[in-house]
Amino acid sequence: MSSSSSASGAQAQPNLAALASRNSGAVRRRAAQQAANRPNSTRAAGAGGSSSTMMRLYTDDSKGLSVDPVVVLVLSIAFVFSVVLLHIIGKLMRWFAK
Repeated sequence: MSSSSSASGAQAQPNLAALASRNSGAVRRRAAQQAANRPNSTRAAGAGGSSSTMMRLYTDDSKGLSVDPVVVLVLSIAFVFSVVLLHIIGKLMRWFAK
């Protein structure tokens, strides 16, 4: 039984070597293609965003409603304050209703 297993092992070695040499070329081609598709810088990758898109957000020719960031900040703080105030009023009304 050991002679048949060694014979089949000898046949398996050349097939594995041929398969590895064929696949190594495909792996190298795939790696080269992925490297070619990869951007060269983080700016090109989109980490910083496109400068033309960022500039269009702050110009008058952009579409939609333009609101100053200070106005958004003030309105959001006022909303949070009103929610806290309503909670306090609710607690006081419950306490006086007893």
